[in-house]
Amino acid sequence: MKYSTKLKMYLISNADKRTKLLIKKNIFKSVGDNFFFQPRLIPDEPKLISFGNNVAVASGVTFVTHDVIDKTLNKMDYNFNFNYNCSPIEVGNNVFIGCNVTILPNVKIGDNVIIAAGSIVTKDIPSNSVVGGNPAKKISTFNEYVEQRKKSNDKMLYPSGKKEIDYIWNRFNNEKNTK
Repeated sequence: MKYSTKLKMYLISNADKRTKLLIKKNIFKSVGDNFFFQPRLIPDEPKLISFGNNVAVASGVTFVTHDVIDKTLNKMDYNFNFNYNCSPIEVGNNVFIGCNVTILPNVKIGDNVIIAAGSIVTKDIPSNSVVGGNPAKKISTFNEYVEQRKKSNDKMLYPSGKKEIDYIWNRFNNEKNTK
């Protein structure tokens, strides 16, 4: 991949425009419909990463398709040449990956999956799962999360103006002061 594409990705401030550039330049192995990629940095070996339909990747997510331990091992006295180790990452359909998640090589993420912010994904995630932590572990099912979110949907508001922002802050302060 050209350095100019990596630089352009980093400099485009609008995530929707960055996503369109990724798709136009065919950066990843495959990208499904309704794909959103907020990170500014393109992972190394992007052709080893595939995304299904309806996938949203939040800011700061790191896809690691390789390790570089061969650099260390080959400088040691093993009389053996260790190869560069790389492996794909496959992301299914209807997946949300929260901010600052790290996904390690040789991982398959199923359909209908939510990965909580800050998680480290070291192994496959089955479909219909919500996971989080280091290493990422199952928190609930996807369907349980959807039902919980429906119950709190009336509290969800997009801060499109001063009135909405004030309302959100007042609600926040009221909830925190009652605890």
